[in-house]
Amino acid sequence: MRSANELLIQYAHYHRDRRNIATHFVGIPMIVFAVGALLARASFTVGGFTLTAAWVTAALVTVWYLTRGRLDLAVAVSAATWVLVALAHQVAGGSTAEWLTWGVGTFVVGWVLQFIGHYYEGRKPAFVDDIVGLLVGPMFVTAEALFSLGWGRDLHAEIERQAGPTHIRDLKQPLASH
Repeated sequence: MRSANELLIQYAHYHRDRRNIATHFVGIPMIVFAVGALLARASFTVGGFTLTAAWVTAALVTVWYLTRGRLDLAVAVSAATWVLVALAHQVAGGSTAEWLTWGVGTFVVGWVLQFIGHYYEGRKPAFVDDIVGLLVGPMFVTAEALFSLGWGRDLHAEIERQAGPTHIRDLKQPLASH
């Protein structure tokens, strides 16, 4: 089982261009919200308590984050996920047209932003090589936000040591081999 540190370092190799990271700050929360919205209408009752597929998915993702070895980061990314899923439930309660517009619309726009970011990066998204990247994305964005607040200086330094510092890639220059 790979640790949060290992996963973040691996993911960072695909995310060094600052424009790519910036698009992820918007696109990844949009995708998490959209998945929550699309799953929020699938519900079932257990012992008089109604659960949705969105809440079950959020719980499973939280367990996964908690098993990566960084409790502080796991709590932060899980809290962000639960807030986005709670917001997603609000739009899922509307008409079918509103629900699908919000769910599909934010999903598509979120992914468009990801691919724009990877155009700047000059690399494919991390999940193409490792599907776990779909779970690491929210953790990466959360870690980057926390780094900007001074959290995890040791981890941030290790990411930059192994993956390199962030930069703005000159689109006119050919890509260096990775």
